[in-house]
Amino acid sequence: MGGSQVTIKLTNDEALVLSHWLEELQMTELSRVVDDPAVWAPIHRIAGTLDKELPELFASDYHQQVEAARRRLRPKD
Repeated sequence: MGGSQVTIKLTNDEALVLSHWLEELQMTELSRVVDDPAVWAPIHRIAGTLDKELPELFASDYHQQVEAARRRLRPKD
């Protein structure tokens, strides 16, 4: 089982919002939020994969793009 891989598919909006959140999480005291160091490796791997796949991270309007993605993802009341 340990060698198996899992594939997760996200929309671009989901990936952008998740990437931003993971970056903020890693910039804070990760050990305070995630109490099991075994979880850190997959968190860093996911964040690194998203970083490679999202050209928006380097856009001058990055924060506006993240906010727009958040609005699109929020449930409509």
